[in-house]
Amino acid sequence: MSETTPPESFDRTVSTRQQQLFDLTPALAGPGFVTVTFFATVAFALWHIVTNVVIFEPGNWQNAIHFAGFAFLAAITTRGFPSRAPTRLSVWANIVFGALIAASALWIAGAENELYDRTLAKTGLSWQFGPIDWFAGFMVVFGAIELTRRLTGWIIPILIILALSYILFFGEMLPGVFRAASLPLDDVLFRSLYNDEGMFGIIATISSSNITLFMVFGAFLVVSGASDFVIELSKIVAGRFRGGAAFVAVISSALTGTISGSAIANTASTGVITIPLMKSNGFRGQFAAGVEAASSTGGQLMPPIMGAGAFIMASYTGIPYGTIVAVSVVPALLYFLSVAFIVRIEAVKHNIGTEEIEAIDRTKLLAGVLNFVVPLTIMTTLLVSGKTPSYAAAASIATLVVVSWLTPKKMGPANISRALSLGIKTSVMTAVLLVAVGLINNAVTTSGLANSFALMIAQWSQGSLLIALALVAIASLVLGMGLPVTAAYIVLSILSAPALAGMLADGVILQQLVVGISDPAVLATLSLVDPQWMVTAASGMSVAEASTLMSTIPFDISVALRPMMVDPATMSTYLLTAHLIVFWLSQDSNVTPPVCLAAFTAAGIAGSKPMATGVEAWKIAKGLYVVPLMFAYTPLVGAELPELTRLAVFALFGLYGFNALLQRYAEGPLPLWSYPLLIAGTLGAFFPLNWVNNIGGALLIVLIIWLSKRASVVEFEQEAVADRG
Repeated sequence: MSETTPPESFDRTVSTRQQQLFDLTPALAGPGFVTVTFFATVAFALWHIVTNVVIFEPGNWQNAIHFAGFAFLAAITTRGFPSRAPTRLSVWANIVFGALIAASALWIAGAENELYDRTLAKTGLSWQFGPIDWFAGFMVVFGAIELTRRLTGWIIPILIILALSYILFFGEMLPGVFRAASLPLDDVLFRSLYNDEGMFGIIATISSSNITLFMVFGAFLVVSGASDFVIELSKIVAGRFRGGAAFVAVISSALTGTISGSAIANTASTGVITIPLMKSNGFRGQFAAGVEAASSTGGQLMPPIMGAGAFIMASYTGIPYGTIVAVSVVPALLYFLSVAFIVRIEAVKHNIGTEEIEAIDRTKLLAGVLNFVVPLTIMTTLLVSGKTPSYAAAASIATLVVVSWLTPKKMGPANISRALSLGIKTSVMTAVLLVAVGLINNAVTTSGLANSFALMIAQWSQGSLLIALALVAIASLVLGMGLPVTAAYIVLSILSAPALAGMLADGVILQQLVVGISDPAVLATLSLVDPQWMVTAASGMSVAEASTLMSTIPFDISVALRPMMVDPATMSTYLLTAHLIVFWLSQDSNVTPPVCLAAFTAAGIAGSKPMATGVEAWKIAKGLYVVPLMFAYTPLVGAELPELTRLAVFALFGLYGFNALLQRYAEGPLPLWSYPLLIAGTLGAFFPLNWVNNIGGALLIVLIIWLSKRASVVEFEQEAVADRG
């Protein structure tokens, strides 16, 4: 886009809903609304850069200003009652509403020290909120709930209300493990506002320090033409293969995932190009839409940014960002190769060629090398070297501005302003949502609900990791129907990641019980379960005895045993594994019916049936379930390079076999007798670090591929003879 691009115009990567947010009120608020909003968003974006790189404000002030700005933007660009046409009165009511929320957030940050002083002076028996403190606190909480309802629907607000009710009065009414003590209203308000787990705590810091800056960086990539480069590069790589149009979708969506941070925005931006291209290449509209939705969902799994997941994961686990990115590379490649396999099978099945890939625009390609590759390389290098994400994002933005002057898409003042404004506009929903989710996080932490949920998973799964994974997958799908995937991941990770990490660690404990335990402290702890186990555990147990003991150990004792029997490095690996499992499973709502928004978005572009497209996308994105199983049952996280390579190579055979089973086709038609062999080969290829099973499984799959290709050639020759006859 040229330097003369109007600042209020939008790039297609902004979702339709986000664009509508800024189209509702200009005509009613007055002619200066667009201009004022534009310059306000530019200034707000600059503040995010400065406060994270130069000023370093206190955390409570930074997060309060962050929420105040985004809450005001959300209030003036949404409607409380969407079914009613906006009026001048409703527009000004929203402006006042947003201003009250913003002022309240700033008051809360400024009143913290005085609140401590008043409380200490009154012996500290209760928090001494003044009238303005009470008003500001309730205004911020109510504003977060209401704005989240406007932006995302009813699910998050209902969860927030339930969470607050749980620690206020509802928890003491519940039976069993979910019973919790009630807290006074002033204590709940203080914890909600000032705790590290509350509204302006850890999650808000992730949003204000990291995610917003990366959204701004993504906007710079968009305005500079980096998205065009992605498409052109994809054509070069994929244009040489059968069904190359679909490979363009796979590759471009993987790369665009580093820009958009949203599967739906990813689908909308690349889908308008790739879906018609696939259809013209001979792919069914339903399949084309499914490929785009599945690939765009995978974009959130693609390092180095991984949507917002990597930053949140690093903050929650304390594991370095570089470590999370490093262990995520191979799983992400497996996912996209899985999608590529099903594309290949579909292309062979319907005899789709490569001739429809259009010509490469070398001007866009060369410009993109500088505008996309150089800034992203700088970012990745800085992140892996240990620099803060905010520093890496700011440095990458500066790099992009400089190198853009060597390309046709120069980032002058107009385009820089447009990118800054676009970055803020695309961040509104995420920023408000993450601050609001802090209310849930605080309630869960304060009440100990996470431990209760972990106990419930342990009881329902009866020690079976597979059942526990199924429970988390179901929970992720249900939550994902009403939540953006980032929020679904946060909620699920709070509730279920500790339980999954504990179950993974229990495998190490079981092995030690079989070998025998010499640590007196461990034996003494086991004796609390049953004195006879102390003697048996010292001499070693059979696998059956060890499994029986593990199933009888109470939850609180097992929690105490894990740090005693599992070294910290291994426990850290299991914690990261659990978070990766939850993160991957939280993506499934994008492509899994009945609510699969990425698939529905793709169906709208393709003109295919939405629900049928959702089923197709679910089949194509089956890696969202296969890879988490590999996380759980293989050393995919934390393995040394030789083991990791071995796991990945044989997993490719297994993924191809799985796709062939789903499509009932390989390089040719599959006879019924080949299905048992294909199932055996797939299972053997996935079997962790067993040479006999892995090689045997891979050979079986190669045999099926060869036989199916041979059958396809025979079928083609027979058709040719029939045509000549």
